[in-house]
Amino acid sequence: MGVQDHKHEAESHVQQLAAAVITVSDTRTEATDESGRLLRELIEGAGHRVAGYRIVPDEIGAIRHAVVDMAQAADFVVLTGGTGMTPRDVTIEACRPLFTKELEGFGELFRMLSFQEVGSAAVMSRAAAGAMDRVMVFCLPGSKGAVRLATERLILPEIKHLISLIRKA
Repeated sequence: MGVQDHKHEAESHVQQLAAAVITVSDTRTEATDESGRLLRELIEGAGHRVAGYRIVPDEIGAIRHAVVDMAQAADFVVLTGGTGMTPRDVTIEACRPLFTKELEGFGELFRMLSFQEVGSAAVMSRAAAGAMDRVMVFCLPGSKGAVRLATERLILPEIKHLISLIRKA
């Protein structure tokens, strides 16, 4: 069976999914969190449900706790922010140990697509994704452009397929 057959099978078995959205920031509030708002709109626009939303500080423990806690009610968790190169950018360090399987191609494709939009600055993105047992976790940069790119071009087209694969017996 080819990839399109697998995707079609997943589409027929997996319906609406529940998502958790986490914004990682020391400065954003719900009123100023444009990336988190956009992420929720895109997920709901695709027919999925946002089961939870939270803003957490750029601290490994706070990020990890939020992911583990919110994953209990979600099929996938999307974090925005904290994936760059500053000392406070620790989203990847918080999430990578939680992955039972890393999805290396996600970061590679994100950077390739991002390069087409922002040029060589794409190299500074450490976007990553992986399965945390039966839940997918995506770590995105904090800009609205990055959220739109990753969500529309990578996450939403494959999320049902990914969930069906990680939940196979």
